[in-house]
Order: sequence, then C-alpha cells, then structure tokens
Amino acid sequence: MYDLVDYAIVDYSIVDISKSEQDYQEIKRLLSQANLDLDKQVTLFIVAKVNDKIIACAGMDRNIIKCVAIDPQYRGNQLNLTLMDYTIKYANDNGYFHLFLYTKPENIAFFKACGFYPIVEITDLVVLMENNPVGIKQYCKQLHAQKKEGKKIGSIVMNANPFTKGHQYLVEYAASQSDWLHVFVVNENAAQFSFDTRLKLVKDGTNQINNVTVHASSPYIISRATFPTYFLKDKTKIDQAYMGIDLLIFRNYIAPALNITHRFVGTEPIDEVTKAYNEAMRYWLEDNTVSSLPAITVVEVERITESNCVVSASLVRKLLATGQYEQVKTLVPPTTWDYLSANLDNFKI
Repeated sequence: MYDLVDYAIVDYSIVDISKSEQDYQEIKRLLSQANLDLDKQVTLFIVAKVNDKIIACAGMDRNIIKCVAIDPQYRGNQLNLTLMDYTIKYANDNGYFHLFLYTKPENIAFFKACGFYPIVEITDLVVLMENNPVGIKQYCKQLHAQKKEGKKIGSIVMNANPFTKGHQYLVEYAASQSDWLHVFVVNENAAQFSFDTRLKLVKDGTNQINNVTVHASSPYIISRATFPTYFLKDKTKIDQAYMGIDLLIFRNYIAPALNITHRFVGTEPIDEVTKAYNEAMRYWLEDNTVSSLPAITVVEVERITESNCVVSASLVRKLLATGQYEQVKTLVPPTTWDYLSANLDNFKI
C-alpha cells in the first residue's frame, strides 16, 4: 500500500508495537510531537511511512480509534484522509463496522471530514464521535420500543462483577419505588466475569421482580476501562471527561428514549473513584445548566451489610480467590452461587 505526498512515496502498513521496539519508539515520539501519550490498550497501529520513517499513525482498540497523530511536516496533505481510510478498512476487515473515537474538540472538523459525527462534547476537554450519522438515534429507537408507561421510571447501571445480594437489594428497592425499572449491565472487558455471564446473573437474580427490564449493554454506556486518557494529562480532567461523556449520553439520549425520570445508585463508603462518580451524577444528571434535556433525579440507596461488612462485588472476588466459599455464599443470591459453585476452579489464585 502506498501513496504520493509532495512527491514522497508513502507506504501504509500495520505494525504491532508489542513486537517491535523500533516501531514502539517511533510511534511514541510521533505522539509526543502531538502532545499525546501512548494508550496502553493499543498495540496495533496503521502507520504511514516515508523512507521507513513513521510519519503518521492511528491505533485500534477493537472498535475504537485511538492515538491518531501526523508529523507536523506532513499535516494539511491528503495523508490524513488516506490514513483514516486505511484505518477504517482495517477495522472493517476485522469485523468492526460501527466505529468510535474520542478526540479534543478542536479536532472535530478534521474527523468530520473523515466521516465521523459528534455524539456529545465536554467543553474544552473531549468529544465522542462515531462513523454513523444516525447510530445513536437508531439505538434510541430500539430502546423506545421497550418503553413502559408510568410517572416514575427508574434506572440502574451496574457492572455486577459478579451479581451480589447488594445488587439484588438495590434492584428490589428501586423497583418498589418505580412504576418500571430499567437495569443496564455494562460491557466491561476488564471485568473478571464475562459480559454474557454477568448479564445472565443479573437476569436470573431479578427474574422474580415483575416491573424490571434488564438491558444488554451498548457502546453508548461507556466503560471506564475503554475510555482513553492519552490526550488528557490531568487526572482530574480525565475523570471529569469520562464521567461527563458517560452521564450526558445517558441524560441526552438513553433516558428520553425510555422516559427515565430517576437513577438509583448504591452509596459508596469504600471506593473513592465510585464515590466521585456518584457525586458527579448529581451535576451531570440534575443540573439544568449542562443540558437542555430534562433533569434526572439521582437517588442514593444505603448499601447493605453482612457480618458488619459492606456487601460488594470486590469483596466476593477476594473471597473467591482465597477459597473462602462459605463467606461468598452469604454475600450472593442463590442464582449467583449456583453459577459460582459450578465454576470454583476458575477463581483460585
């Protein structure tokens, strides 16, 4: 694959930086020129080379394009569009057709020219774009088909890694306070339990509740593990950008499609990151200055305890790893224990 840019022959190829120290260092240098860091989740890059020197790169993390950079000497040429064409073709060849990218707001025009469309923007920090002009609208249309009538429509977003009595209590309480409750399970690849397993455990553990719909995750419910941090140096800004993107998508698109009026969440006495996210909900979901869409009331529900310990999925995972199965059994519903007990060998250290 090659092209001509200002009479220089440009070769396009795919490199795996985990297998080539030279490519790793060249891409790291190129990204540094653009004031970007290397995203640790990306090892495969589509690159443009002149005389064996990498002058442009675009990384692929499944269906997310990351770490796009072009040598300053070659910016403004057709190179940028050609690089993105090759990147999109590579993604398509590997089964990824619905693509996303995160970038700085000042790059919106560049990526629009490459066929991407903004979904939501956090001013001066980040914008999320996709390569389908009606992608999120189609998703909302699918959600709308599952809309339920009622004045108070609740929602919960959970990882359930795995589904515990704490999760079950939160669902039961929220359902008792709502005309209908929508539960979304996040597709988190970094989770110990696969998405399919977690989805099944949530469905099995809530099957007895009549006014609940459990939704399989979508790309529009953002996973912290896949959110890029390579173009934001300040951790405070990283957290603000991630939480803002995730919560504004929920408020501006998902909630209106299902007439959601409330979002329920368990209190977080232990994990500081989750605690900060709970606090951010009140701003992004309730404040009328951040969105023109209706506010969503955030309801914090006190976490339940067992033997003076807060019931949490992280505690269950620790107990599983150390073989403390009797304690695990007290923290999870029978439906979850049935699965765990049949797969105990998978959880030992």
